[in-house]
Amino acid sequence: MSLNSINTNTGAQVALQTLNSTNTALLQAQNEVSTGLAVATPSDNGAIWAIAQGQRAQVTALTAVSDSLNRAASTLDVAISAGEQISDLLTQLQSTALNATDQSLTTTNRESLASQYESLLNQITETVNQASFNGANLINSGAADMLAIASADGATKLTVDAQSLTLAGLGLSGTSLGTASLASTALAAVTAAGNTADNRLAELGTSSNAVSTALSFTSNLSDALTTGVGNLVDADVAAESATLQALQTKQQLGVQALSIANSSTSVLLSLFHGG
Repeated sequence: MSLNSINTNTGAQVALQTLNSTNTALLQAQNEVSTGLAVATPSDNGAIWAIAQGQRAQVTALTAVSDSLNRAASTLDVAISAGEQISDLLTQLQSTALNATDQSLTTTNRESLASQYESLLNQITETVNQASFNGANLINSGAADMLAIASADGATKLTVDAQSLTLAGLGLSGTSLGTASLASTALAAVTAAGNTADNRLAELGTSSNAVSTALSFTSNLSDALTTGVGNLVDADVAAESATLQALQTKQQLGVQALSIANSSTSVLLSLFHGG
């Protein structure tokens, strides 16, 4: 048997508790739909939030790794492009030196070949000097090896070895075509320089492949971690949208129930009215 009391409205209390619970759930659903996150703050789920934050920090660190590797890749691209140009110039040098070994050349012809030879040497020097990216030159004399960051903790480095393609580095300093004998010496030096340059370019190519592999791995790892964070904290927006609609309906019904419960006091007052 229910008790009608003017001090305690049990029905209204129950209706209010239900409405408050609905409002709390509604607020949570609204937050998830608006942010797309089921775990947006530590108060949502402290353990999951902490794990997600740790993974986000690693993704941020991997961005720095990618930046470092991209700088190395760009520096290598410039060095390899310049090296290919130098290789072509060495081919021309070899042909010029070979022509100069002909002892029947006139003085004018030899001077012309010597001038061409010097011009080609100067072009090699100019190409080397211009092969810089962001202040780094991997083919100049005394160039330092490049160390690219290859892990999120910075402990792993990818070493890109410098490869000198200067005249001194290729053994061409002091060569000339002044006589047939000097031309023969220059031809041998240019031939050896061509082989050396090709081998050093191959080393640069190997380093370029290593950097590309590291970049690909870093990108894939970053994507996997980002997906993992999403799996931990992202909300099912479609499901939450449906839940939101249901809670909005439940809220309206709760308001009506509370109104009905509160109206019971009016019934008690009517008992005291004269008939």
